[in-house]
Amino acid sequence: MSNRIRISLVSLATALLIAGATSALAASTEADFKAAYAAAEAANKEAGSLRNQWTVTAAALAAAKKAADAGDFDQAVAQSKEAEALAKASIYQATSEKELWKALEIR
Repeated sequence: MSNRIRISLVSLATALLIAGATSALAASTEADFKAAYAAAEAANKEAGSLRNQWTVTAAALAAAKKAADAGDFDQAVAQSKEAEALAKASIYQATSEKELWKALEIR
């Protein structure tokens, strides 16, 4: 595995861990959920335009919606932020692999 790919994977994993570790200190509201969910949907839409949507992103969005419907806005916001991080990671993957695949080419 080349150093570029290894660095990319470590960066991606770090971003996902940071996104998952951050949580709201105060109780989340419906407005917080709507803002977080909108950001996640926008990132997922961008990933779709790059033809690189991940199924786990859709699952996180569905979990966020389900938690919001149940009135658990803390969980809904957390799931929305996770979905946004996953969508952003898929965007990063799509854009970085446009060039990184060349390093894997057999010469």
